[in-house]
Amino acid sequence: MGGGSKPTINDVARVAGVSKKTVSRVINKSPLLSEKTRTHVEKVIGELGYVPNPQARALALRRNFIIAVIHDNPNAQFLVSVQKGILDALADSEFGLMVQPIDRMSPTIEDDLRGFFERQRPYGVVLLPPVSERDAIAELCREFGCRYVRMGSVKLDAPEYTVTSNDREAVCEAVRYLIAKGHRRIALIEGPEGFTSPRERRAGFEQAMAEAGLEVDGALVQPGLYTFESGVDAAERLVTLDPRPTAIFACNDEMAIGAMIAARRSGLMIPEDLSIVGFDDTPLSSHVWPSLTTVRWPIVEMAYAAARKLIVPEQEANGEPWLLPSSLIERSSVVPPSE
Repeated sequence: MGGGSKPTINDVARVAGVSKKTVSRVINKSPLLSEKTRTHVEKVIGELGYVPNPQARALALRRNFIIAVIHDNPNAQFLVSVQKGILDALADSEFGLMVQPIDRMSPTIEDDLRGFFERQRPYGVVLLPPVSERDAIAELCREFGCRYVRMGSVKLDAPEYTVTSNDREAVCEAVRYLIAKGHRRIALIEGPEGFTSPRERRAGFEQAMAEAGLEVDGALVQPGLYTFESGVDAAERLVTLDPRPTAIFACNDEMAIGAMIAARRSGLMIPEDLSIVGFDDTPLSSHVWPSLTTVRWPIVEMAYAAARKLIVPEQEANGEPWLLPSSLIERSSVVPPSE
């Protein structure tokens, strides 16, 4: 090497006494090497201070070093949490993050994604619900040789291709908690149609009610869209019922906080007149008054695990966790009913 010049892949190969192709395989984490060779070449790379050229690697692999998040999700806080988890996983790596929204209702969704893969050539993609629930999109990833992970409320694929939460069990625990406090007339504000998570969360609600011998009153089940406004609208309908519910379980925190606003507008005190439980444990849930009892959905950790599955060698992806349980966070928005 000339004085002051940067070491090249050829320099590494010469010093290590291996071929340039072997060095390339080490850099690209190929499984087609013995651990002894890999360790030896990595030591030489460290001693020489060689830094692989990302553009050259991208050309060789016919992939950009991009992890893309593909979504059609109305919840802004959900996306912020996903991005945080992925960026934490990509820290100190050569990968970058791209966020790609799509319209899951579009009749051309598969053609649109095909064009995206052809143009961007991402190294891997994280598929968020409800997009992740479409098997055809996972098949499209396989067609392009693009690594993928599907996030969801149920197990959607083999462990190396999925990260899952336990929404049904977590909601069941939350409703059992309300029942243990003495609530019997419990309302549900659902999530939007077309998502698995609202179905799983309703199933958990119904399971807990059935275990306690309580019927689910249809008037106490109101639709929602995972938005603050839909929580306000749903709760406004619920608090006018006679008798009204003594507690509300909302399928996410935004709707739960909307329900708190609607209850106060109606002159009700929280939690004295109406207990409320949410789902997510967003930052705002601990800042509202009273602070919101909620189910902590480990979305940051789920996104971190999803990204790790994409950037580690394929044979190691199955070793990353695929199930990350949710848990109940007890705060101030629940007390026993006054009646």
